Amino acid sequence: MPKFKPHSGMKKRVKLTGSGKLRREQTNRRHLLEYKSSSRKRRLDGTVDVSKADVPRVKKMLGL
Repeated sequence: MPKFKPHSGMKKRVKLTGSGKLRREQTNRRHLLEYKSSSRKRRLDGTVDVSKADVPRVKKMLGL
């Protein structure tokens, strides 16, 4: 039987925490930042949990 290969795109986008949660970066922080307000840029800072509805699909893509 062939080995399972994790989805390479998902592997780059999602990290698994020590407690087993999936974390991801927020969108809209890559470019065109000049017109976005400072408060909006701060709000988009950091990582957030992957939404509950997406967790099963992401785990399947990562082979977890």
